[in-house]
Amino acid sequence: FCCCSVAHALTSEQAGKIAAGDSDERIAALNQAVASGDPALVPFIQAMLDDAVKAAGGKAFIVRDGKAVDAATGAAVALPADAQDVVNNNRMRRELDTAVAALGLVSPDREARAKAIAALKDQADEGKLPLIDKAVAKETDAELKAQLELLRAAVLISSADPEKRKLAAKALSGSKSPATRSLLLERLGAEADPSVKAAIQGALDSVQGQLAWGERLGVLFTGASLGSILLLVALGLAITYGLMGVINMAHGELMMIGAYATYVVQNLFKTYLPGAFDAYILAAIPLSFAAAALVGAVLERGVIRFLYGRPLETLLATWGISLVLMQGVRTLFGAQNVPVENPAWLSGGVSLMSNLTLPFNRIAII
Repeated sequence: FCCCSVAHALTSEQAGKIAAGDSDERIAALNQAVASGDPALVPFIQAMLDDAVKAAGGKAFIVRDGKAVDAATGAAVALPADAQDVVNNNRMRRELDTAVAALGLVSPDREARAKAIAALKDQADEGKLPLIDKAVAKETDAELKAQLELLRAAVLISSADPEKRKLAAKALSGSKSPATRSLLLERLGAEADPSVKAAIQGALDSVQGQLAWGERLGVLFTGASLGSILLLVALGLAITYGLMGVINMAHGELMMIGAYATYVVQNLFKTYLPGAFDAYILAAIPLSFAAAALVGAVLERGVIRFLYGRPLETLLATWGISLVLMQGVRTLFGAQNVPVENPAWLSGGVSLMSNLTLPFNRIAII
């Protein structure tokens, strides 16, 4: 931990105002310091969040491991006897968290800037506008610059100035984010000025139009994904009845046997082959088929073979078998659901639109 660089952006007076006083005054002083855009402020803000700051005589001191340094200069000092712990209420902590995120906007690292923009989408207020404007002016990445412009508009949509709200609504009309739609819907209900309300409604219609195709394609993909699972189940039932004349009420329990076989294989890989865990699914698929087939063969040899040609009796017998299988699984594995994890290569998905992501595991199922 080093505080020496904080001196470039923080004065003793500012540090003292941020550390002590009325919440509104502290937040105003914090926003003023953050507007400088100096990432060196982060250590002091982090110390505030860590409850490692004390205040005395209008100055702030960072105290760690029993050693005190001046929050503004970073110089080691003797802690005044009357120094008091700085207490941060929930509101102040939120502002401090937002300040850390805001300072990330001017980070030299692109990923850090992208994370800062994402973090500020639901937190930024007009107090952060100077820093957002500075970040917009400095940003060279076209994608991040566009996101910053939308962030600025999202802040201004809540401004006290009607003209600023109109301009913000116009800027937000080009967004393709579901979060923007939620923001506009919220502001539409709260807006009293008719002209601003019309501008927000127009922006909302534009955003909804751009999101509509993503939602339609998402519904189609979900239907295909769920339909493919139901098709597999239905084919099993149809083939069993078509070839054997058996109404198998335990068909779902045989699927369950395959699922629990996958769970067992997963746990064996975790215990004995952790380095090859991502390949467990390749072993689990054939083994789950084999486990379900083995149980099915036992049922056929032990019960079903004596009931061919009597569909109603097969229905009753397999219903009883399903109860036995369910209770057996509960006895072995417990009544609670057990987790089956995706390997790394089946985690995540393909993002086609802002509101349309196709998960890899669903694609694999199809």
